[in-house]
Amino acid sequence: MLSIDTSVPIARAVNLFVALFALWLVMSGIYKPLIIGLGAVSCALTVALVARLKLMDQPIYRDMKGMALLNYLFWLTVEIGKADWAVTKVILGDPNNVQQRLIEVPANQATELGKMLYANSITITPGTVTVQTAGDRFFVHALTDEAADMKALEAMGQRVCQLERPERSAALDGELGKDAA
Repeated sequence: MLSIDTSVPIARAVNLFVALFALWLVMSGIYKPLIIGLGAVSCALTVALVARLKLMDQPIYRDMKGMALLNYLFWLTVEIGKADWAVTKVILGDPNNVQQRLIEVPANQATELGKMLYANSITITPGTVTVQTAGDRFFVHALTDEAADMKALEAMGQRVCQLERPERSAALDGELGKDAA
């Protein structure tokens, strides 16, 4: 049975619900009462799950610089578009031009959130998939030589490092380590 954690501040739970529901409404684009109701139930269950997992008070979001994150997301969208075009050319072109490989990429991010963002950025960029993380390195499957460009991957990693607030890293690691113990 799903129970509500009463130690969660109601304002945070309401803010999370409103943010999730607004995002859901914008992304669904269907405004029929049944669909809206199902979306509200889905968002409420998500808030309850986040509260039950005691993630509501985690300071993870404070590890990133807000405006820099928006700039990064814009840059990443452009890079995804470029990679989409490159993968489309590979798919429609000669199959002998595919040069698959597994490469090791250093992960120099100061926080776990930064590493997660970097690994996921690599994965959502067409032609590359982060297949394993091991400490301060990732193993990435690349479809082509162009996708395996270490300079481009390291530049992406540097952009993620610029988003982080390293002064929060030590405090966050201490808070999360205390919760795990």
